[in-house]
Amino acid sequence: MIKFFICVLVSHLIYTSVSSQSFHGKITDMEGRNLQDAFIFTSSHNIHTHSDALGKFVLRGVSIGDTVIVSFLGYKLKETVVDNEHLENSVVIVLEEESYALNQVLVTGGDRSVHRIANIDLQISNVRSSQEILRQVPGLFIAQHAGGGKAEQIFLRGFDIDHGTDITISVENLPVNMVSHAHGQGYSDLHFLIPELIKDIDFGKGPYYIDKGNFNTAGYVQFNTKNEVQESIFGLDIGKFGTARLYGVLNVLDRVEGHNAYLAGEYLLSDGYFESPQNFHRFNLMGKYTVNLPGDDQLSLLFSNFKSRWNASGQIPLRLVNSGKISRFGSVDDTEGGNTDRTNLLLELTKSIGNNSFIKNNFWFSNYNFDLYSNFTFFLIDPLNGDQIRQKENRNIFGLESVFHQPFYSNKVDILSKYGLGVRYDDINNNELSRTANRTDVLSSVSLNNIDELNIYSFAGLEIEYKNWTFQPGLRLDLFNFELTDGLNLRANKMSENALFLAPKFNIFYNVDRQLQLYLKSGRGFHSNDARVIFTGKSDKNLPAAIGVDVGVIWKPIPDIYIDAALWQLNLEEEFVYIGDVGIIEPSGKTIRRGLDFGMRYRANNNFYIRTDLTYTYARMSEEESGHDFIPLAPDFTATGGVNYHNDRGWSGALSYRFIKDRPAISDRSVIAEGYFLVDAKLNYELDHISFGLSVENLFNVTWNEAQFASETRLKNELTAVEELHFTPGTPFFLKGSIRYNF
Repeated sequence: MIKFFICVLVSHLIYTSVSSQSFHGKITDMEGRNLQDAFIFTSSHNIHTHSDALGKFVLRGVSIGDTVIVSFLGYKLKETVVDNEHLENSVVIVLEEESYALNQVLVTGGDRSVHRIANIDLQISNVRSSQEILRQVPGLFIAQHAGGGKAEQIFLRGFDIDHGTDITISVENLPVNMVSHAHGQGYSDLHFLIPELIKDIDFGKGPYYIDKGNFNTAGYVQFNTKNEVQESIFGLDIGKFGTARLYGVLNVLDRVEGHNAYLAGEYLLSDGYFESPQNFHRFNLMGKYTVNLPGDDQLSLLFSNFKSRWNASGQIPLRLVNSGKISRFGSVDDTEGGNTDRTNLLLELTKSIGNNSFIKNNFWFSNYNFDLYSNFTFFLIDPLNGDQIRQKENRNIFGLESVFHQPFYSNKVDILSKYGLGVRYDDINNNELSRTANRTDVLSSVSLNNIDELNIYSFAGLEIEYKNWTFQPGLRLDLFNFELTDGLNLRANKMSENALFLAPKFNIFYNVDRQLQLYLKSGRGFHSNDARVIFTGKSDKNLPAAIGVDVGVIWKPIPDIYIDAALWQLNLEEEFVYIGDVGIIEPSGKTIRRGLDFGMRYRANNNFYIRTDLTYTYARMSEEESGHDFIPLAPDFTATGGVNYHNDRGWSGALSYRFIKDRPAISDRSVIAEGYFLVDAKLNYELDHISFGLSVENLFNVTWNEAQFASETRLKNELTAVEELHFTPGTPFFLKGSIRYNF
């Protein structure tokens, strides 16, 4: 890897010595906003480049009379015929907005086109809820088993990711995953993100990305928020089960040149469809200020505050429902529930340092509190009081990251280099697991810890574009320090442990033309073990590795069809997992997953947009005998998609579907988690500044189980425990109406 980097730099010195003509400048929209990652190319030569975070670009090897074309999602193509003035001076190319469309997407170097497709989906889908946010990622499934109070359970590429163990989730550069969390490693509560503020989605599957560290095994998802809003918004959604959502977005600095600011709020309440009302309340506040500084610099400040409280009915045993003793929407312990809050502050400074180079600096701070009451085993442990537990913590998170971007240009090769250095520190206090009754009485303490977790990291990578080839070598280094103090042992000393992880990555893309691309991605990633695992002495693999490879194709046979397919494999190393629900440590063993992802987008005409994503996964434990090697809850086949419609008279609508196949709930398949097929529908009408909408979840009122687990439980009147399927029922027919006013 080091030799490869040296060869690349030597090549750079040779190629930049060759004289060339360059067409250089900046890409902006009609409001003067810089457009990052626009595709700039010539029609007569096989040369191209991309604009950077400042909108700047350099296109080498052009001649007078060439036609330079600029393509960017959501904007009309712009053509410029090169003359002497263009070669002597920097140019500003202004793009005009138009509706998102498939024909705007060109298959270019790297995997940029995949992200553009996701953002077409986002714009067309008109996302209005926190559950819909994660469903915008192709192939990703979610399950909610606390009615919106807890973070969603996530499934991707044959993983039951629980609440975030094997996927990196962030908003801008603010990490969402929580290390050594009271409820489970990687816990990711995304409910502080207001859907109307999402600008775009950046995602990737597999451990192939140098700037994504902890938890990046199955993939990553990053949501970027808008720097500005064109109009203020006020909206109200009202639906069944006592559900209502009131939200607003206020454009604070309208028509103040170089300054943009908005303030947004959201209040959501619902009783849910359970027999015991959820009394669910969530409040969100988010604001963002962005200012353009002299010299193409930009400063952005984001603030958010999130509070949520709820009751929950919990998972219920199949035997109680089958016997008719409770309904599907009943409960064994309806005193479950919790409350949580999070305050975030994110500061981002993009600093230009000349020659199209820049540094992006991020500082973030989060204050987080969590208090959750659950009962997973009913009366198995305590036949008198029941098995309710409380998981609680409060923490502060501090982070700082600086990434240096430096391009090198020549007649033959374009090299974009990226070097990063960062630190994250989690100060976790009173990380608690206690046994309780009725959410009021603490019966005993199982564990109580103060945890300090420090992650210092650096990475370096190149994107080398040579003719039709793009190479992306990279290397990432993570250093961890774990410290834990046992609060139940007053004589215990603070324990400390260090761990180091080196992660090489190498991706190759070959563009046959601007309609067909072949690629190979490879890399090594990891997720850290919970700090409570590390000090047991049961494992020396504190940062268990994941090694993966993808081989795929992206193809646009015609401008209005987009196809993406990949064969992949991911191997995970031996690891030990802390089960926060019972305070025990279990080995998971080595695993292997391999599969096929297939996605297609088709714009049938100006009115209809069709999408589908299919995933097949073979997931097994590597060291278990055949027939007992199934990975519990790992999905082996999923399908999502739908049809969207809109016309010029203000009408739009959508039918979307979700399918997940039956899957084993335990390793010998003796308990099966049932699959389901659901259809949702939307209908909207826009009239001047007012829009009206109807949406239906579970259009055909299918009986389905959302979260499902194989658990050993005992009811109050039972003499022995029973292991069987436990579930949270899925949403029945759910009708919701909405009205929104833009001003």
